[in-house]
Amino acid sequence: MGAIQNKLAGPVSEELSLVQAAKKGDDSAFEELVRRYDRNVFRIAQHITQNREDAEDVVQEAFLKAYGNLQQFQEQSKFYTWLVRIAVNEALMKLRRRKPERTVSLDEDIKTEDDSLPREIADWSPNPEQQYTQSELREILSKTIQGLPPGFRTVFVLRDVEGLSTEETAAALELSVPAVKSRLLRARLQLRERLGRYFQRRENGDGKNSEAKRADVKTDDAASGDGNQ
Repeated sequence: MGAIQNKLAGPVSEELSLVQAAKKGDDSAFEELVRRYDRNVFRIAQHITQNREDAEDVVQEAFLKAYGNLQQFQEQSKFYTWLVRIAVNEALMKLRRRKPERTVSLDEDIKTEDDSLPREIADWSPNPEQQYTQSELREILSKTIQGLPPGFRTVFVLRDVEGLSTEETAAALELSVPAVKSRLLRARLQLRERLGRYFQRRENGDGKNSEAKRADVKTDDAASGDGNQ
């Protein structure tokens, strides 16, 4: 019976070993946790606050609070998930101290079943990957993510950018799994619409520029023909 229980419990992860060592006073173990996760936490904080200095403050405060409350960590979830929850709370507090943004509904009238999207979104045409480099696409996507409402942006960043599972995202944000699915769906739809409008504007702008260039070429050709006569 004991062997079965040990098998069910599974081996202690490297992360948990570091946490347990840090709880016993091994500062080098906590420093390793900082090195492992500080860049991830900074990215999340910067996406939420949209300010580098605020993001750096969030990272510092998050690790200080995690260190100060390490004994309270129950080891029932990943340390990283617990750390992200602290960082998100700190980042959102930064936002609340600023001028309040327009209130938006985060969860109403949303179905998260696979077969029931709230509306259809037109495909991008032409394909952005055929017109932009990867670095350009990353920059465009980053700027578009920043335009999402904070509640959607946070869920999208944790789930789709940082790769947390739906359950881990829910735990980090202290939301239900259906609420995470709802906000993620809305975030993806808004992001797709915003990107679609952006690419459409760029396409239309490039088309106008091309027409203007062709008109200039025709004018030059006509002028050259008059001069040759």
